[in-house]
Parts: sequence; structure tokens; C-alpha cells
Amino acid sequence: MLRSVGQKRVTGSDEDPRVAELRTAVSRLRRELASLAFEFPDRPIAEEELAALDAIAVGGVPEIPGMRSSLLLIAGSIGSVSALAAPLRDVRNAVDLFGEPPRG
Repeated sequence: MLRSVGQKRVTGSDEDPRVAELRTAVSRLRRELASLAFEFPDRPIAEEELAALDAIAVGGVPEIPGMRSSLLLIAGSIGSVSALAAPLRDVRNAVDLFGEPPRG
């Protein structure tokens, strides 16, 4: 998997490697969330924000504040589910590839 902002696009692909990394991480977390046998109150929030994060990623130039907002909502809604810790970390790392939001 790609881990640095400076890596080049794969030959023959026009997709930004950061976007590919984010989409892969979001997809994994969505699969892991769907595989859980139990329900928890904030699960719909996590599912909705994962869909929003994926839509941001494919929508062209990703909006960093929007991605970070979705990430915070996802982390808050599933943070206590230890089985999702690793895929959630992967999503956070993928969002981090886009850099920090401007401070204002």
C-alpha cells in the first residue's frame, strides 16, 4: 500500500494514489463493520460517514476539512468497538496522506 504523499501514480492509472489508499481503507472498514454480528447505537452514523468519505474521495479534489469531519464522526461512533481499531487506523492514515487542514 502507498504510504507517502510523494509517491507517483501507477503507470496507466490516472487515479491519485492517495485517493486509491483512502478508498481501499474505507472499503475495508465498511466490510469489517458489516461483518459485525452485533448492533450498536451509532452504527448508522458510521455507515453514513463512510459513504460520505468514499464520495469525497471519488469526487475530484478531496476536501480535507470534510474528510476530517467524517473521520471524527466515524471514530466517535465506532471508537469503542475494538474489532474495528485496525481498519479505523488505516482510514485515519489514509486521510492523513492529504495533509493537514488549513488552520484559521
